[in-house]
Amino acid sequence: MRARHPAPLPTLPERWRLDAGDAALATLHVPADLQRERTFEIACAMTVRSSADAVDAWHQMAVSANGALQWRRRITTSNPGSSDGLDYRFRRSVPVGQALTVAVACELRGGRRASLVIEADEC
Repeated sequence: MRARHPAPLPTLPERWRLDAGDAALATLHVPADLQRERTFEIACAMTVRSSADAVDAWHQMAVSANGALQWRRRITTSNPGSSDGLDYRFRRSVPVGQALTVAVACELRGGRRASLVIEADEC
């Protein structure tokens, strides 16, 4: 007579979120899964508030995944006296047993950081 093994429970899609407020650097760490490969849709967004009298204002965001630069952009800050921002989305497959670390670094001139958010949703 064979022993029956219960079927594995279905797993819900993972959702990870880090709201770093007005920080210049944020790091989201998704721990490894020892059972399965996963794919994540990752969204990174920064918002800046520009000074009404700022001259040559700009803001920049750089995104790295597991230490490798994915994207970097510097643009002129628009909307003097209001807000502007940058966002970037990408997909990343994570092999069995490996973690995912997403780091976002922000720089600016002529304003101040307002928000920095990283989200990772399993597809």
